[in-house]
Amino acid sequence: PMNARAHPPRLASAPPHAAAAAPANLPVLPWWRVPMVWLVLAGPAMVVAASFATLALALSHPDPVIAPKARADATTMPAVTARNHAAKLPQ
Repeated sequence: PMNARAHPPRLASAPPHAAAAAPANLPVLPWWRVPMVWLVLAGPAMVVAASFATLALALSHPDPVIAPKARADATTMPAVTARNHAAKLPQ
């Protein structure tokens, strides 16, 4: 007797994934001929190209090093005084 929950028997000639396989009228293409492969590979390839472009820009146009002033002049003296006052340890 067959249980009510039992599955019907499968045909031995058809594999379980046969329904998901490509139809018989479509040819099987090599991976490089499938457009989705190129869409998947295009994103990382653009990131690599952009990183090399950024590296080229960084090496060709370095930021200038600004030498610190030896002394504070009259225009920055209030800021220097406030900084030094804030940096004092409480007594």
